Amino acid sequence: MSSSHAKDPSFLGGRIPPEIESLWKNLKDVDQEMFRKLLKAVVSALEGKDSRDVMRSIAESSAIPQDRLSHILAGMCRVLSEAIRIPASSLKQEAFKEDLRELRIPEDFITDFSSVVFGNRRAALESAACQKDPHLPTIEDFKWRVDVAISTSSLARALQPSVLMQIKLTDGSFHRFEVPISKFHDLRYNVALILKEMNDLEKRSILKIQD
Repeated sequence: MSSSHAKDPSFLGGRIPPEIESLWKNLKDVDQEMFRKLLKAVVSALEGKDSRDVMRSIAESSAIPQDRLSHILAGMCRVLSEAIRIPASSLKQEAFKEDLRELRIPEDFITDFSSVVFGNRRAALESAACQKDPHLPTIEDFKWRVDVAISTSSLARALQPSVLMQIKLTDGSFHRFEVPISKFHDLRYNVALILKEMNDLEKRSILKIQD
């Protein structure tokens, strides 16, 4: 009896960002002490803190050329950003490390990256990332009622019921609109159809591991 195991998808998706792909080259000759200084500065920046003075101090005291240092910081920032956007329940630590090994990142640096992504700084990074992400206002309140037009310029609409809706969004705006009963039934039917298809999809086995 044999079994086949597929490698977990990379946390970077199908295409490796160029700043990450070239990171190993720029990290050559960088010792762990310098790497940890850079990592600490990047984490602070991702948490929304002002790390410009720290970055300037590192640049002035380091023998690393300015352009190379910029590439290192961009690569480190992208690694952490890409890892943090994946829910902790979905990102496996060993898989994360293996992805970095395939990118030829030194093992000591992989350990430091992992300590941030899976350590106690993750919550602050996730919170900061959520605040930076673009988002639309959501529904705060919803009211509706059925109305029947008695006096109208259109005979086709006379005595025809319609659904009046009012939505309040989290940005404080109100939106009011009218939906004919026929369109409301179309909406109700399509929503029920989508929910059924989602339920069928959840029951269906997409990936099967055969022994």
